[in-house]
Amino acid sequence: MLDRGSVSASHASQYAPLMPQGEASAPAKVIVQIAIGAGSAIKVVHRVAVFPSQAEKTDYMSDPAGMANERAAPQLFVWPKPWLQFGLAKLKLDYLHELEFNYVKLEMIDGLKKTYDEAMRRDDVKAIVLTGASGKFSSGLDITIIQEVQKTGDISIAPDASVDLVINRIEDVKKPSVAAIQGFAIGGGLELAMGCSARISAPKAQLGLPELKLGVIPGCGGTQRLARLVGLPKAIDMLLSSNLITSEEGKELGLIDSVVSPDELLTASRQWAIDIVEGRRSQINCLHKSDKLGHILLSKKLLETAREHAQKNFQNKPQYQACIDVIEEGIISGPSSGILKEDRVFKELLLSKTAKSLVHVFLSERAALKVPRITDSGFKARNIDRVAVVGGGLMGSGIASALIINNIHVILKEVNSEYLQKGVKSIAANLQGLVKRAEFPHDKLENALSLLKGALDYEEFKTVDMVIEAVYEDISLKQSIFEEIEKFCSPDCILASNTSTIDLNAIGERTNSQDRILGVHLFSPAHLMPLIEIILTERTSAQVICDVMKLAKIIRKVPIVVKNCTCFAANRIFLPYMQAADLLANLGVDIFRIDRVICEFGMRIGPFQLQDLSGYGVYLAGLKEFIAAYGERSFQSPLVQLMVDSGRAGKSNGKGYYLYEKDSWLKPDPSVLQILEESRKLTSIIPDGKPISVTDQEIAEMIFFPVVNEACRVVDEGIVVQASDIDIASVHGMKFPAHYGGILFWADSIGAEYIYSRLASWSEAYGNFFKPSNFLKDRATKSILLGESS
Repeated sequence: MLDRGSVSASHASQYAPLMPQGEASAPAKVIVQIAIGAGSAIKVVHRVAVFPSQAEKTDYMSDPAGMANERAAPQLFVWPKPWLQFGLAKLKLDYLHELEFNYVKLEMIDGLKKTYDEAMRRDDVKAIVLTGASGKFSSGLDITIIQEVQKTGDISIAPDASVDLVINRIEDVKKPSVAAIQGFAIGGGLELAMGCSARISAPKAQLGLPELKLGVIPGCGGTQRLARLVGLPKAIDMLLSSNLITSEEGKELGLIDSVVSPDELLTASRQWAIDIVEGRRSQINCLHKSDKLGHILLSKKLLETAREHAQKNFQNKPQYQACIDVIEEGIISGPSSGILKEDRVFKELLLSKTAKSLVHVFLSERAALKVPRITDSGFKARNIDRVAVVGGGLMGSGIASALIINNIHVILKEVNSEYLQKGVKSIAANLQGLVKRAEFPHDKLENALSLLKGALDYEEFKTVDMVIEAVYEDISLKQSIFEEIEKFCSPDCILASNTSTIDLNAIGERTNSQDRILGVHLFSPAHLMPLIEIILTERTSAQVICDVMKLAKIIRKVPIVVKNCTCFAANRIFLPYMQAADLLANLGVDIFRIDRVICEFGMRIGPFQLQDLSGYGVYLAGLKEFIAAYGERSFQSPLVQLMVDSGRAGKSNGKGYYLYEKDSWLKPDPSVLQILEESRKLTSIIPDGKPISVTDQEIAEMIFFPVVNEACRVVDEGIVVQASDIDIASVHGMKFPAHYGGILFWADSIGAEYIYSRLASWSEAYGNFFKPSNFLKDRATKSILLGESS
């Protein structure tokens, strides 16, 4: 029970004169502030002010100091500021944006329940203001709780918060709660806020329910309350997209009741609570609102459209259909039924393969941000505000686009005016595409383009913080560029190459700036693809790596730090994927069947269509470097060169493995079969001259198991910091399906023993391309997971 004994002895005398004494004292009207993640002790944190009149109470509310109208004698109004603070342990995590995320842990939920119980028992407590600590509301349930549930299979670990906390203690009680939101209210944090009678927010706070990205659905009433606050169409969009909105957007939609300045947030929230207590505002239980749901027939039609969208766009991800089903349950059978179904489905999905995989990806992204002897080295990352990009082709224009949409000044260098103009037009087209897809605001387009400046020489490189070379894969050309930029750039300017395959030591060998040279490998299209490989040599300084990791965060990329080697990490596992498809084609397997099987597996497009889209030259250049470094285990085929020799360039000239005709569906080109036959004759690897007979499962295994094999070598050589970095590279670099958790996580779900046995068998039949690595053999023999640390 909270009473004067809660006040520390050192402050007792300060508060004693202001506290009601004895039975004759008038009862205080106390608005209680409960802070999520503030500190475990419950204590009075400010003095209590007592008012002799309503007028002086009103004056007090506008007085920032809060002490102007103190009176020694208790009267009718006893008005504490901010009264009592009920604290919970604060969890500080250094994550992608280096913010304090008030994640809700199990002990916090228990603490909230006890704190609410006490607030309900106290006669002098009339309302509650729910806040977050350190200017942050809450970003929901600590994901390590989900991880523990999945690891143990014990669903009882999952918190009972939906009914026991939000409904029984926050929503369905006589004393109103008002959420004071600052920073963000995400996931379970927003669900707590939606259980309150009102939500007051500071500007630009981030709001959303992104649980579907983790393979689950909201588990604390979010599927039911969101539609009742913002309407069903917007609720479906927010849930299925996992997109966040600002508090200003939330105000327009009805999710937020008022947006006020951070300085006024607590005052406004308390005043709102007082208005509810004193009858000037309604105490709203949004779970039972229905005015924004519309007619049930219209709701059914909207949900059916959502199902069709989910079926088309989210295959192999059951959480999307499940979310729609739960929303529908609440609309048709009532919110109570919807809440119960949500709780049941949430717990079922927690243990699904999809959720385990997506949680692994999320945690792997967090782990990749911590690099031993780099991020813990004590270096403070410097700002990178001006970047020069050398080369305005596909990669250079994409990189420049990624920079300027994130408010970084760019100098684009080209060899002549014609190429420069093309590069600038490509960048403008990239941004227009983002605007068209609603991924970049139209009103910021002009400002972003104003950050771009063209150049035909290196004179203006003197003022840049970083240079990114993005010309085609020619080692001599890259070496000459690095020689030149070293002459013009300042001594602390970072010199980076976007090479996808070439050894960085070779690129920078003619310079005297080895400590500030590194690789910054983005993937095409660079303004869309999320992965960035930060490649360090033995001489690259920790300061430079820290600087570029900060840049990656600013341009919203997922970074992995890798050691220098030919093809690095992502392309080392990607090229065997392409070679495996080529090998199957030369063994007589239909290439269009291969593409179909790989798409059914979950890849967005098959390997042969990918060649058409990315261009044969890019593939051949990368393959050349790979074969030079790892020739003993490479499969060499004339197929792609034969395609080039026949005048085919893929989508760029409308002729590849497929025909690319305007306003027409993608069509296989039957004439390519002649080229395939020629390639098969030249390779001459078909057993007994007859195409091999394989199942769809064998096709998928023969293409992806070599990827697993090469990933094992990358881990064994210490190219990546941890094995999970390979999963990030596969998901965000080669677009391996995220719902499998990455290539090694998927491999562990199958078993190293099985993969090793299949590769060994194919190696005997078809050669060294399939030969199992020593790392894979060792893990298979010892029954150790491939993704497990050594």
